[in-house]
Amino acid sequence: MKSEIIAVGSEMLTPYRQDTNSLFLTEKLNELGVTVNFKTIVGDRRKDLVNAIRGALGRTDIVLIMGGLGPTEDDLTREAAADALSLTLKRDAPLVAALHARAASWRMTMPENNLKQADVIEGATVLTNPNGSAPGQWLDVTFEGYRKILALLPGPPSECKPLFETECLPRLRAAIPQRFIAKRTLKAAMIPESQADKLLAPIYQTYPDVETTILAHNGDIQLTLLCSKNNMEEAQQRVDELASRMEEALEDWLYSSDEESLEQIVLYYLGLRQATLATAESCTGGLVAQRITGIPGSSRSFVGGAVVYSNELKTAFAGVAPELIEKHGAVSEEVARALAEGIRARTGATIGLGVTGIAGPTGGTDDKPVGLVYIAVSDAQLTDVIKRNFRGPRQRVREWTAQQALDLVRRRLM
Repeated sequence: MKSEIIAVGSEMLTPYRQDTNSLFLTEKLNELGVTVNFKTIVGDRRKDLVNAIRGALGRTDIVLIMGGLGPTEDDLTREAAADALSLTLKRDAPLVAALHARAASWRMTMPENNLKQADVIEGATVLTNPNGSAPGQWLDVTFEGYRKILALLPGPPSECKPLFETECLPRLRAAIPQRFIAKRTLKAAMIPESQADKLLAPIYQTYPDVETTILAHNGDIQLTLLCSKNNMEEAQQRVDELASRMEEALEDWLYSSDEESLEQIVLYYLGLRQATLATAESCTGGLVAQRITGIPGSSRSFVGGAVVYSNELKTAFAGVAPELIEKHGAVSEEVARALAEGIRARTGATIGLGVTGIAGPTGGTDDKPVGLVYIAVSDAQLTDVIKRNFRGPRQRVREWTAQQALDLVRRRLM
């Protein structure tokens, strides 16, 4: 079955607030075998809300609306939903009494406008909200000749999530045919999105019952596979078959078949090899170390790192000879090599990682433009250095560099 989630509130159409409830609701719907085909954000305008609700009912089976159930003039979800369904609103006496009792428990006089929270759409079931004053509403209706389910939910996450779990999930389980969604996420590092799709499209196109999405971000490719079937075994089998073929096509680009991060995989290989890692970072400013130490238990394999931004600290912390920097420049293959070898020697780590580059937006030259980086990985047998030119603003260059550095360590450990 198809569903749509509508978030109501003009504040979410500004740069300062965002909808977070829909992620939770999507997860819960997927567990029921329901796909989320649309997510809509609508401001606090009655006409726009009516149009959004009618559109959602016309194209999906289940519509969840969050927000706009409060007591103020711009809380218009109840009114808009009633208009969209050509139904009336009626003030519910038990809800009025509950609102007065709630106000009395707080030793305050209830403002008159709070009473609009007791307005219930004709034929709706009231959904109790123990965490707030705005109850939800549940409607199982016929719209343009088709059965539709519409749920009105409060906007605050502390109210929306528990109300959905206690009031909506049991009703959904009873109302819809049971379906199961199997999911796998594959991850690959430093392969261009277009190249990944060229490799994989001929494979996933032969699985029309499995939805495949590709998301690229700063050198990381995530491939999500979803399949909905009447039983989980059949759905999982289809997903696993496709995943296996995609893994084979990706070869060494692939680093995870089970949603692990690249830094988790690096730490896994370090533990497997009983190896340790130390880092000397310049342009990334400790970003590689930050990602690694964000994983619990990383201290078993990560010795530590130095942010060697100045030339003096490149010498003091990683033993880079001043004459090497003077001859080749701080951003050079030679200095990257010296950083990796020096930090490994200073810390006694099995593997040393050295990173140097020009993150920008200034500091570049014709010979050494902004985005130029050198990354070195050193162990007792070999030191490898790669040169890359990453485009974009400063943070993007830094994040791509960190991703490339971690992938270089992963490949060495493999």
